[in-house]
Amino acid sequence: MNRKIDIQEIIDFITFNLPKESNLKTNLNTIKFGKWESKAYYKFVDSTDANKPGSKWQFKENIILEHPKYKTIVLDILQDDQLGGIEFIKFI
Repeated sequence: MNRKIDIQEIIDFITFNLPKESNLKTNLNTIKFGKWESKAYYKFVDSTDANKPGSKWQFKENIILEHPKYKTIVLDILQDDQLGGIEFIKFI
């Protein structure tokens, strides 16, 4: 499901709006593109068996940003300061 959103534009927006010292900001430079999991959620990391030992998805926190075009976006941040996915509240 493609919502005609340029994910690289969103990554650039996130990078610009994070504090300079953020580990997430550094990790965004190496992010691999993911896929639409639903009409409102773009996933970068496999969430199979989320938060269980051995899973790549180990949730740490959410960061909420206000995008000028897409309004509220919620970033799922994983334990290793990787971006697990982005939820576009506007599309829920």
